[in-house]
Amino acid sequence: MAESSRTDAPDPALPTQLVQANSATRALNILGDRWTLMILYLAFQRVHRFDEFQSRIGLARSLLIDRLRRLTTVGIFKKVRYQERPARDEYRLTEMGLDLYSLALSIIRWEKRWFYDAANPAHRLKHSCGKVFTPECRCGHCRAVVSPRDVYVEEGPGAEFEPSPPPRAQRRSIVPAGDLNQGNPMLDRAFQVLGDRWTSHVIASAFMGRRRFNDFQNALGVAPNILSDRLTRLVDLGVLRRELYQQRPDRWEYRLTDEGRDLYPLIAELNRWGDRWLATAKGPPLITYHRACGHVLEPKMACDQCGEEVTVQSVTQA
Repeated sequence: MAESSRTDAPDPALPTQLVQANSATRALNILGDRWTLMILYLAFQRVHRFDEFQSRIGLARSLLIDRLRRLTTVGIFKKVRYQERPARDEYRLTEMGLDLYSLALSIIRWEKRWFYDAANPAHRLKHSCGKVFTPECRCGHCRAVVSPRDVYVEEGPGAEFEPSPPPRAQRRSIVPAGDLNQGNPMLDRAFQVLGDRWTSHVIASAFMGRRRFNDFQNALGVAPNILSDRLTRLVDLGVLRRELYQQRPDRWEYRLTDEGRDLYPLIAELNRWGDRWLATAKGPPLITYHRACGHVLEPKMACDQCGEEVTVQSVTQA
């Protein structure tokens, strides 16, 4: 299995930068990794044991051990002994982990809408209403479908500045889709877009209204070479588009495309999960309001056929 070269090392000349606290950013520091997303996807498919994770993903043993250890350390998984001699544990989702199901649905929603594949079991989910459905993001108060134009954000009680995300020592997880999951479709397109921490951070930052290179860099505390690579990648993937705003020298803005804006339910879910599990004692750093009803947005993933909220217990594969 091929891996890309190690390119996420920061410029040693750059000092640690303070950036505005953001629940989506905190969540992505844990979840913004291709292998992590694949493990969680399988966990919701009731995969629990190391060997099954490895056979389904095709991931090197050392990398799988690392990701499972991280997810256990932060509290998303708990280890449960299922055999004493030799001692063997399986990995079960905690309440914190189960609360990521809506995030998984938002990823499935986006890929199904833009890259539908009838052979992909994730694109054929059936709700308890009896119909095959596409998840949709609704306001928990007024039940209206929510888009990025329907909300606004204000500082919350936990608004503060914190150090930019630390570098990771391992190789980055941008890997060609053909190098893994052959014959086992697992949201490959979504993982190409979301399965790298800095790529996901750039998308989240774009939803905060940032468009120019320096704005992204100041907000994220990311090295210029890494930011340039991720912006180019997102343009190539069709999530961002470049618009010229200055000539001599040429300078560009990066704006979300329709495909990119349709990732908003994912950002809403990252914020919701991060607010619940990762906020400090002060509270959430940012608060999102739904314009239509005026309430704080409590996003709910719902069935587009019956309008009812979707839970892990109410979904099966068609």
